[in-house]
Amino acid sequence: MRTFRPRLWTAVGAAALLAACSPGGEGGEAGKMGGEAGEGAATAPAGEGGERAGGEGGAGEAGAAGAYASVPAESRSALRLAHLRGFFLIAREAGKTEGAEAAAALAGQGMLEVYDPAKDAFARTGVDEAVLRAAASKGDRASLDAAIAAIDAARGKVGGSGKDVVKGLVDIAAGLYRHVVADGAVDPIEYQHSLGAALSAKAEADRADAGAEAAAARSEIDAFVKLWPATAAPDDAAKVAEPGKVQAQASRIQLALS
Repeated sequence: MRTFRPRLWTAVGAAALLAACSPGGEGGEAGKMGGEAGEGAATAPAGEGGERAGGEGGAGEAGAAGAYASVPAESRSALRLAHLRGFFLIAREAGKTEGAEAAAALAGQGMLEVYDPAKDAFARTGVDEAVLRAAASKGDRASLDAAIAAIDAARGKVGGSGKDVVKGLVDIAAGLYRHVVADGAVDPIEYQHSLGAALSAKAEADRADAGAEAAAARSEIDAFVKLWPATAAPDDAAKVAEPGKVQAQASRIQLALS
């Protein structure tokens, strides 16, 4: 049986996540759920409206806070959207083998960890919240596709540098990955969250308006994504890449971006 470091998601279960992320769910309570159970909260840099720039709370998500601090202010709205997109991308991938309930739970985690703590900032991007909530409730391929399209449409309107966004996403992915293996066990939640950020970095670099630097880093980003052997975390810690290997590839991407 797989064992891993306890997190809020394993405690509340998919049903609670679906309820919290449904259109009728209570946003205030959902926001409170965004941190990690039993871990001290990390303070992320303030966003445009005074929100935390990073959506993720808790010591295990410190990579997200640092990533937001590292990008220029004019690219933070774009990074925030792309960070959220990562959760819907990994949800869509997980849904292929794990089903709609698992996909909805992953999308719901993105809403709780990234969207809800910066809800006002997301509102200013024009992204359709109802479309996002529907995907986090249903978890089916059509609703997830619609949510990703809505995020991409908003991303195209907010501006910001594709290079900066890729950089931030790679930092988030590598930062989260440091916590994938703890005490010899694989944490499947951290694994999928970090993979989602990596997938979103690839999606960002593939954008037509990503810029020359982001386009130049595509081959290194492809190699980065391949470090996750599957959508779901392996049970055996020996089958996942060492954090140092992930960080080394992240550094290659940063070099390509520069």
